[in-house]
Amino acid sequence: MCFKKIHRYFPFSKLFALLLGLTVVIEIIVITYNHLSGYYPLDGWPHFFLRLLRGSLLGLVAGFLIAYPDLYVIRYLNSVAPWGKKVLMRLAVQVGFAVSIAVFISTVITLFANWLSPYTEEFNGVLINNAMIYGVVNLLMMSVLEGWIYYAEGRQSIQVAENLQEELSQIKFEVLKSQINPHFLFNSLNVLSGLINVDVAKAQLFIDEFSQIYRYVLETIEQPVVQLSKELDFMRSYLILQQIRYGENLSFTVDIPAELLQRVVPPLSLQVLLENAIKHNIVNEAKPLKIEIYSEGEALVVRNNIQAKISGTSTGLGLKNLSKRYALISTTEPSFRIIDNRYVAKIPLIKIEADEHTDH
Repeated sequence: MCFKKIHRYFPFSKLFALLLGLTVVIEIIVITYNHLSGYYPLDGWPHFFLRLLRGSLLGLVAGFLIAYPDLYVIRYLNSVAPWGKKVLMRLAVQVGFAVSIAVFISTVITLFANWLSPYTEEFNGVLINNAMIYGVVNLLMMSVLEGWIYYAEGRQSIQVAENLQEELSQIKFEVLKSQINPHFLFNSLNVLSGLINVDVAKAQLFIDEFSQIYRYVLETIEQPVVQLSKELDFMRSYLILQQIRYGENLSFTVDIPAELLQRVVPPLSLQVLLENAIKHNIVNEAKPLKIEIYSEGEALVVRNNIQAKISGTSTGLGLKNLSKRYALISTTEPSFRIIDNRYVAKIPLIKIEADEHTDH
């Protein structure tokens, strides 16, 4: 048995306090009962405290010898026979084990106590009496341990849920903040201002696509996932705005099979990847930026040539937030690598139940 695992399950300090308190209380009850029944009368207060000290020490040792097997059994049964699934089997196993280990430990402790100071009563009677006491006490202790663990795990689950909710709220805030970015708004309004007197048709297109972007942001910010088809529509609006700004210096290609369009991704995932590509690379006539969006197995890939800007540092916050968002909904994580002087971002395409029915 690994004591470290048990102590993580039930801290030693709490176990010691529980056993000490339980042992002292039980010893006082047993000594008082034996005295009043005439089974083992006291000679006075010194005799009472001597028996209390002796019994408590032996009881504490016995408590640890019983508690560790109890905790091991509870931990094991929680994994193979949880209360919600196999109640009768678990109850039978725990009661049987609790009584068996109690009888064994009580016999060992009684033999040791008799060796230290022989009992004046009939020894077989003492063995039976102690075995019954230990059995009842261990059933009580098993119940207390179960209750304590259930309470602790319940509080831990609530704390984990609160932490996840807080983290999710923070991620949503960061995503929304990144979309309503002052720099993005400033640059977009500058482009629009320059277009109004030069190319009215293109200015109107810019306004239409700009409104589509923010409508999509408001509609999806509270959703954990969206269909890839909708995300691709948003991506086209975003890239059209960027192409109006950068002209032919920015180009992109999209190659996604139709059967993958029902897969889902966290909303605004593509915007994070596209913004990352445009923000950190030079985009001009001498160095045009080419972005490729395609599928690879069950993942979506965004790849661009690298022509990094000299100034400016990246915090990587957008990509970190995207990874956190995936961690909340999938066991597969995004990957971000440099391959053959190209930056390659790969995000999983999640298959939902409705998608599975469609496939069939």
